[in-house]
Formats: sequence, structure tokens, C-alpha cells
Amino acid sequence: MHTFRQERRWTLIELSLAEVALAVNGEIYRGDPSGPVSGVSSTDSREISSGDIFFAKLGANDNGHRFLDEVFSKGAALAIVSEPSDSVDIDQIVVSDTVEALSALANEVLARVRSSSFLTVIGITGSNGKTSTKNMLAEILKPVGATVAPKGSYNNKVGLPTTVLKIDFDTRYLILEYGAAGPGSISKLAEWSRPDISVILKVGLAHAGVFGGLEETAKIKAELVHHTSQHVVLNFDDPIVRDYRPAGEASFSGFGFDSSAHTRIIDTDISLGGTVVRVQIGNSDPEVLRLNILGEHQAMNAAAALEVAEYLGLDRVQSFDALEKMELAERWRMQLTKTSQDFYVINDAYNASPDSMRAALQTLATIGRSGHRTLAVLGSMAELGEISDQEHRSLGLLLVRYNIDKLIVVGQDAKILHLSATAEGSWDGESAFYGSVEAALPAIRGMLLAGDVVLVKSSNVSGLRFLGDDLAGVT
Repeated sequence: MHTFRQERRWTLIELSLAEVALAVNGEIYRGDPSGPVSGVSSTDSREISSGDIFFAKLGANDNGHRFLDEVFSKGAALAIVSEPSDSVDIDQIVVSDTVEALSALANEVLARVRSSSFLTVIGITGSNGKTSTKNMLAEILKPVGATVAPKGSYNNKVGLPTTVLKIDFDTRYLILEYGAAGPGSISKLAEWSRPDISVILKVGLAHAGVFGGLEETAKIKAELVHHTSQHVVLNFDDPIVRDYRPAGEASFSGFGFDSSAHTRIIDTDISLGGTVVRVQIGNSDPEVLRLNILGEHQAMNAAAALEVAEYLGLDRVQSFDALEKMELAERWRMQLTKTSQDFYVINDAYNASPDSMRAALQTLATIGRSGHRTLAVLGSMAELGEISDQEHRSLGLLLVRYNIDKLIVVGQDAKILHLSATAEGSWDGESAFYGSVEAALPAIRGMLLAGDVVLVKSSNVSGLRFLGDDLAGVT
């Protein structure tokens, strides 16, 4: 079977300048209305190449219009602007809001492709695991048909339409991540992108401080379900998610350890060699899935991807094979490296929530039971609001109960985690605190011995992912 390679440079389906202006509800300020437009769209001037479309975004800390000279020098064919310029000789369409215009153009392109091709749109949301699940599903789908998936975590009002604008009439599958940014944020994107299939992974405390608690988060995640036309894949282990129901005639199915899940995980075996998952799909006999990726939570992500593949009627052997060939879910997501000094680093410091912290520490503790000394290098969990102290304190107690050998806490925002762990009577000196990455790095290096396993985890803002890279020798 032919494998569609994803390295090619995606381009917009060809439209005229006048068609683009109509789609974004804008006016042509400069340029030939009949001229063709077919370049990549981006709000980032660093990503612009010859023939591309630049959306000059007004941000909280910057103004994209100041990069018009730069994108013109790189050969950009068109700028979508709210502040037109006579000093730059580049075609321009003027709109009231360039971010809204980005979604409007993506909406038009998606509608055209859908009307004349066999495109299937798959949406993924959840408090944890979106990017890993997206990557797993993409690996399953790419050998079957041309697949477009988000780069990194392109899951917001800029990243999602930017991903949509990569499709063309040959695209078979479009995978979209839906990140939450408050009530109505997922709905606003889903009402025009209208996924055929959606996956709801988990409702957790990842943004509870921003959204106002778990109940409000649950309502936001449910927005994707309401805009799904065919089928919804639900995490049956999550008591909130398992009760979601799609609208109209759309069907649903489940994944997880729960006995009623269609793709059911029977058990897992986690080691430095990866995660062995025994899984039963429907009424079939249990099968073994051997992931190179660490963690029971990654087994859950794989089960979600497999359940989508089952609904699509894909060959199960090929789906298993695609997952087993993956070396990494995503950079900084349970990224395992064996160093030249023979200790191991698990860099999972792209984001952190109470749920993902517990999952990563559970994996570390499981590995520790096989004879490895375990060290947890932890930073803060962001966006927890008034429950932040409580959740960091609980994490400190959990570390002790998991019998992690050494805790290194980095950053003032996470200090309560260190204080909580040291207050537990069964610990005496096993926790250390450093105010910065710069102070922590040499101290951690001095602790490490051959055979040690180091987990590095924090929210993105803490910057511990770079500390993890330094420890692992990864560039």
C-alpha cells in the first residue's frame, strides 16, 4: 500500500485575489482581483516563504503589521491586514480583524474541498493527551490516505484554521485539535469546521483556575460533541466524558479500561523498553500492542486512536503496526533518552496538570520497582487558580507515597510542592529546592548515577523542558 509522505510543502487550493477578499469579507487594497493565490497561510513572519499569505495579527504584545517589509522581502504574495500600508509593494486585503479573517478563509477552503472530495474531518479535545493522540492517529491514517494534522499543538483560533488551510482536493483525512480558551471557544471553531468524528479524551483540572472549575471545563469540552456529525469516541474511564451524548443521529463508542468500552485496555506493562498493552476490540480476542512510548496514559491515547480507526473500518493489523513503529508521541511528551553516562531522562515538561503529573509519576514509580533509582524534577502546574496550592500540596504527598527516591523542585511557584513532601514524616532530606533552572541544573548533574531514571515535568512556562534537554544531551 502506498504511503503518502507528509514532508511536502502544503499549499492553499488556488483562489483568485477577489475570491479570497470575498471569503474574508475584506476589500482589495492593492493587487489584481483576478490574480491567483495559492500559498501557505501564516501569522508568523518567520514561516513565510515565496508565494505565501501573511496574516498581520494584532497581538497583546506585538503588531504583525510591522513585519510587512520582512514578508515582502521573503516573497510573500499577499498580506491580510487591518492597517494597510502604501510603503510596501505587496498585494493587500483589508479586514477588520485578521484572526477572524483566517478562520473565514479556512471555512471557505474547507467547504470547497468537502463539496468535491472524500474528506473526513476528525476533531480531538480533552484536558490532556490531545497532541499525542493526534500524532498516533496521524500515523495510523497516513498509509491509508493523504493526511493533514496540526503542527505541534496548533489547537487555538490561529492554529486550527492554519491547519485547515493545508488541505487540498487530494486530502483524505484532516485531524484537528480543539484547545479550550473559555466558554464558547471550542464551539466557535467547531461550528464551521464541523468534525465528522470527534474524540473526547478527558475532563481534568488543566485550566480549572482560568475556566472556573471542573464543571465549567466539562461544558466547554462538550461543545465539540454537539458539533460532530457522525460519531463521537468517548473516554469511558472518565465519569464526565462517558455521559456525553452527540446530537441528532450521530453515534458514539468508548475506549478505556472500563468493561463496556468497545476498545478496552485489559492491562499494561510499563518498562524502559516501552508500554505493552493488552487490548480487546469489540468481541475479538485480546491482542498485544507494544508501544515504544512510556505510560499508561499513552496506552489510553493509543486506545482512542484505535477506536477511531475501527469506526473508519481500517485494517487493524496495519493500525497496530503504525503505532508500534512510533518512537515518540511528541517532543517533550514522555520523551525517553538514555544518556552517554547511562542514566535515563524522561522529558515530559511541555505542559502539566494534576492529572498528567499523577500519570507521569505513576510511570516513574512503576519503572522504579524494577530496580532503578528514581528522581523527579518538577516545576509548577500553571492555570490552576485558587486550587493551585491544594494541588501542589497533594502532589508532594503523592511523591512520598509512590516512593520516589529523590525530588528536585525548581521555581518559586512550585515551592509548596517541596514543603509538602518534606513535611511528610517518612521523608528526611530526599527533597531539594532550587529557585531557578540555572541553579538546579549543575546540582542535578552532580546527583546522577548510571541506571538512574529522571522524570522532568512542569508546565511550559517553567522552562524545565530545556533543562530536560540539557540533562539528556538533546539539542
